[in-house]
Amino acid sequence: MNDFDWLQLLNPEYYINFDIYGTKIGLWLVLFIVFAETGLFAGFFLPGDSLLFLAGIYSRDLIENFTVIESDFANVTLLALLVAAAGIVGNMMGYWFGSKSGYYLYKKEDSFWFKKKYLIQSKDFFERYGGKAIIFARFLPIFRTFAPIIAGIVSMDKKKFMFYNILSSLLWSFTLIFAGHYLYGMFLEKFEIDLKDHIEKIIIIIILISTFPVIMKMIKKTPKQEQEQE
Repeated sequence: MNDFDWLQLLNPEYYINFDIYGTKIGLWLVLFIVFAETGLFAGFFLPGDSLLFLAGIYSRDLIENFTVIESDFANVTLLALLVAAAGIVGNMMGYWFGSKSGYYLYKKEDSFWFKKKYLIQSKDFFERYGGKAIIFARFLPIFRTFAPIIAGIVSMDKKKFMFYNILSSLLWSFTLIFAGHYLYGMFLEKFEIDLKDHIEKIIIIIILISTFPVIMKMIKKTPKQEQEQE
C-alpha cells in the first residue's frame, strides 16, 4: 500500500492488469468503469476511450479470466459486446437519474446558477438532434457522462433514446476495441513494434484526439455567441 500512487487511477493499464491476491479482475473493472463513466454522475474523471483501446490490446488476457475461446475474432467480439452492454446499462442509469431529477428542475426558480430557459433550450436540442447528440457524446470525454442525464432531464422519448443508446454503445465499443486489437497485431507483425511498450504514448495520443473537437469548439466560440448565452 505504501507504493501506491494515486496517479495510477488515471492509467487504464492499471485497471486492466489489476489483481486481488493473484486473481485478475481486469475485465470486471473495465466493465464497471464503462458503466460508471456513463451511469454515475461522478464517472467523468475515469478513463474511457484509452481504456477501451488498451482493452483491445489485452483482449485475450481479459477474456481468459471470463471464459476460454480459441477463436481470436470471437474473443475480441465477446469483449466488445460485454463493454457495449455495460455502456448501455450505464446510459440507462444516467437517463433514469435525469428523469427523476427533471421534475424538480422544471419547478426550480431561476437563480445565479440555474436558468430554466437553458433547460428548455436543451429539450429543443434533443428533440431535433437527440440521436446524433447521444452518438457523438459517446466518443467525447465528459460529454458521454452527462448526455444521458440531460436526455432524461429533458424527457427525451424513451424508445428513441434506447435506439441511439444501443447504437452508440456498439459503435463506441467495437470501434475502439477492434482498433486496439488489430492495430496491435499489425504493428507487431509488420513493424515488429510491441504497442504494449508504448502505452503512455498511446494514452496521450488518444486523449488528444478525443478532446480535440471540444477544444476547437471552445476556440472558435465568438464573443457574440458568449453574449447570447448570458
